Amino acid sequence: MTAGEPTEDAAFYDALAPLYHLVYPDWPASVRRQGEQLSALMQREWPRATPQRRVLDLACGIGTQALGLAQQGHAVTASDLSPGAVARAREEAAKQGLDIAFSVADMRQAHTHHGGGFDAVLCADNSLPHLLTEADLRQALQQMHDCLSPGGGCVISLRDYAAEPRGRGIVKPYGVREQDGKRFLLFQVWDFESRPAGADGAPQADLCHIAFFFVEEDQASQTVQTHVMRSVYHAVSIDTLLQLMRAVGFLDVRRLDDVFYQPVLVGLRMG
Repeated sequence: MTAGEPTEDAAFYDALAPLYHLVYPDWPASVRRQGEQLSALMQREWPRATPQRRVLDLACGIGTQALGLAQQGHAVTASDLSPGAVARAREEAAKQGLDIAFSVADMRQAHTHHGGGFDAVLCADNSLPHLLTEADLRQALQQMHDCLSPGGGCVISLRDYAAEPRGRGIVKPYGVREQDGKRFLLFQVWDFESRPAGADGAPQADLCHIAFFFVEEDQASQTVQTHVMRSVYHAVSIDTLLQLMRAVGFLDVRRLDDVFYQPVLVGLRMG
């Protein structure tokens, strides 16, 4: 994939959208908690007299962070590559009476789509590693930087792939959920692949192919069906992303641990 090309991840998240809340044992509680955590993080990092901000969520999915931030009083604009996820996010916002401007967009064209002037830009839930080349990562980070007002901050959450053992058939369990007379068993299977350096100078990179299984049992009839969605991640290191953030102009770039359920990278636009 080269910079600017579409990914296949829209189809992955379109299929996942009706079931995505099951990733969390209690999705509404997670929405509230993540909104509180992200709001507190932004105020700690970039304090201001009025903590409410104009926030741009560039990988909103079904709205987990966008809804939580809107509940905290922020003016939220949100987009995602998946039309299905955005449609569900709009429905969830409408249920709660939250005014969020949702749209379908690729984070690599964030500034082209949304323009600038935001106090904070968010890319959470390990969304950035769906971009499989360094050129794509750099383009997305540059667009995030350009969306910010001077003094605005960027917040990225993602997995620490450097801490993950490599291999194939690695099972990541999510547990069992019950809903509307059905029981769901959730787990992922990871297969790592090492991609050699490209002739164009692209560095060697590890890819992580995932299959996300939802085994659904109707508890009345005991009939079972299995849903499986597949995608691939760039198992990019956090150190590489910190370097790329600095390269596109972010200042005071740092990794934060124990402030969110994933490691968080922050950076500041100064001008």
